Amino acid sequence: MDKLTEYLNAHPHDELHPSEIANLLKDLDDKSFADAVQSIPKELIADVALELPDRYFEDVLESFTPEEIAESVAELESDDQTDFIQELEERDEEMAKEVFEELDSEDQADILQLKQYEDDEAGAYMQIEVYTAGLEQNVHDVINDFAELRRNDELENVNYLFVTDKEKKLRYGVGLDNLLVFDFNKTLKDNIEQTPEKFKPVVATDHDAIDDVVQKFQEYDLNSIPVVDEEGVLLGRITSDDIYDVMNEQATDQMYNLAGVNDDAEEDEDIFKAGKARAVWLSVNLLTAIAASLVIGMFEETLQSIVALAILMPIVASMGGNAGTQSLTVVVRQLALGDIAKHDAFRTIKKEVILSLANGLFFAIIMGFIASVWFDKGMLGVVIGLSMVINLLSAGFFGSMVPLLLKKLDVDPAIGSTVILTTVTDVVGFFSFLGLATLILL
Repeated sequence: MDKLTEYLNAHPHDELHPSEIANLLKDLDDKSFADAVQSIPKELIADVALELPDRYFEDVLESFTPEEIAESVAELESDDQTDFIQELEERDEEMAKEVFEELDSEDQADILQLKQYEDDEAGAYMQIEVYTAGLEQNVHDVINDFAELRRNDELENVNYLFVTDKEKKLRYGVGLDNLLVFDFNKTLKDNIEQTPEKFKPVVATDHDAIDDVVQKFQEYDLNSIPVVDEEGVLLGRITSDDIYDVMNEQATDQMYNLAGVNDDAEEDEDIFKAGKARAVWLSVNLLTAIAASLVIGMFEETLQSIVALAILMPIVASMGGNAGTQSLTVVVRQLALGDIAKHDAFRTIKKEVILSLANGLFFAIIMGFIASVWFDKGMLGVVIGLSMVINLLSAGFFGSMVPLLLKKLDVDPAIGSTVILTTVTDVVGFFSFLGLATLILL
């Protein structure tokens, strides 16, 4: 608690950063945490609660009244206000209702507007607070208005001026660096019409998929993007900080899905819920392991005749599994980043197959030599070498093909890919190794 107190005392309230406070709170034990929360400036309560991991949300709010929480929520931007109310509704619907009713009518209307969007739509991530100017406005007046809003702290993260017509439809976007070199005595329209194509904005519609918006941010290196409705009327904007959050969530989901765990379940403190989510994929893994064991059982006599096969068999499966995971991870990530086009599937599979084949040949020679010397049987080296080539080749093919196929079927490529790949590499590895051993060595 000393570090938090020291930080709070060392900074004026307008310089306090919610994320810094959250980081200090996370280092405290339960008792110190409860005491420290009381020292957080009231206007930062909601902001700090959103910065902390979900498991701390209720611990922060339980020390404050609905009126105090509402006062803090009123300080947030509309998108953060909506996130906060929705998070609170999941924890305590009655308190969420009380906090919502304490907000002024304008904030309530903004929250209700944003709550109508689905979680994967651009509208759910936009903030309604946006500075706009009309085409006929004088540049000098626009700058004065903008400066006044910034002095009063009514706008933040603004580096782009949205220019609308009389029907509030978005017409142009002007960076502040361009605005400063305009002729201040002319209207925006007069300045823009000299080079109108330069000020054509990159836009998103409110029902666009947020994944598409993320790609636009990356493609055009944006700091913010205007959000319009189907008629082109400006509704709000999405800023880069929200896009960073989306990208982090997507990366986390991918890692969890590849490991067969669920993001929402892992964030929940309910052990049973997390255990149940993990057990689903473990059950699938058990079935695939049984399938691989059945393949081994088909060659029981071969294993009894040549004990060395049992010693070398895990090497074949392990190498195939690792090679397949490499291909799988690369393809899943490239799909998420939009680096693989719809017509690009063949090129991707070809590349991964060639890489796996090259590695298969290289390690087949090494392992073949080791096995020949180790067990003093030259043909055993040939068997394991051929098997490794076959298994790594199939690993590269299925490691790239499976996520591409799932993407084609509109299924998250990260979900289930690992289980399918493990089954393939185990079954192909065991079958090729033991099958070749039966044909060549017996």
